[in-house]
Amino acid sequence: MNELKFSVLMSVYCKDNPAWFREAVQSVFSQSCIPAETVLTADGPLTEELEAVIDEFKDKLKIVRLEKNMGLGAALNAGLKECSYPLVARMDSDDISLPDRFEKQIKAFETDKDLSVLGGAIREIDSESKEEVSFRRLPQSDTELKNFLKTRCPFNHMSVMFRREAVLECGGYIPLHLMEDYYLWARMAAKGCRFANLADILVNARTDKNLYSRRGGWKYFKSNKAIADKMLSLGLISLPVYLFNLAVRFCVQVIMPNSVRSIFYKKALR
Repeated sequence: MNELKFSVLMSVYCKDNPAWFREAVQSVFSQSCIPAETVLTADGPLTEELEAVIDEFKDKLKIVRLEKNMGLGAALNAGLKECSYPLVARMDSDDISLPDRFEKQIKAFETDKDLSVLGGAIREIDSESKEEVSFRRLPQSDTELKNFLKTRCPFNHMSVMFRREAVLECGGYIPLHLMEDYYLWARMAAKGCRFANLADILVNARTDKNLYSRRGGWKYFKSNKAIADKMLSLGLISLPVYLFNLAVRFCVQVIMPNSVRSIFYKKALR
């Protein structure tokens, strides 16, 4: 197996499901290519059940504790500062990485020395039954992804591996409600960082009936407007594209009922 060392970056908070969290952590240590370290940020006080999972894996985890819940962006930044290795793989607290995920990503970074961020496809599964719900595959080449970024997020965040220094040089994760990762990719694109996605499915991502309701409403629309504002100011999109993005998002996220929105996401955005 290759010798390139890397860190895994995770965050957990009090509302996470302990059983799913345990499964997520276990999938990190069941890889064909084991990380040199796994950094876990405890984002505020946790439940006894979550602490029990941490205790089970305490010899394999580097724990960073925040006194109060600060949100995903702040939690990831705190953990990122403690990552010791040049490559960092993101891992969510309720998803399951496939056994060869890290091996495939490390090989890609060894092949392309200029690569800054590498993601992959995900399989969305039902939270409880684990039955397949859908797939989410994204463009693969740097050129395609930079163009895709103008209208939609170019990575499945839970699948990415990135160069630590490239992320830090672009300011790391900056709080922006539900858009911390998208905003990071936008700033990295503006800096000329190189992107890629693997066609392979890397992660089984849990989803539930509330997923599409969370992708609607005024608050979510305001977050999408905020990221559009940022991309316009960075020169990544033109004014016509900016206005088009807002019009589409207003229709989908504010006007469209949740039952229709779920169909739209599953059919039109896959």
